[in-house]
Amino acid sequence: MCADTFGVGIRLTEEELRVVVRVPSDVDSGWTDPEAFQSLVAETVWDRLDQRAVLGAVADRFEAGATVTLGTVTLEPDGTVVSHDLDAPGTE
Repeated sequence: MCADTFGVGIRLTEEELRVVVRVPSDVDSGWTDPEAFQSLVAETVWDRLDQRAVLGAVADRFEAGATVTLGTVTLEPDGTVVSHDLDAPGTE
């Protein structure tokens, strides 16, 4: 199995905040269900960052139309977290 690194951010619209996942163009064929791996990436992010604090900071500090990068998550198709490089906005 080969691990893939996904970029993760929060996209702001006038109505909502949405987790966005950037998928590598050469993603492993073991990822057969896009919704499943996007959910897994989001779950991994919220296991490591405080969801309420992150979403509050994004809503307070950024304008609609912005995408705020949180970092990357590296996963294997079986869901194993290989590594992550995640930071809440404003913690740099």
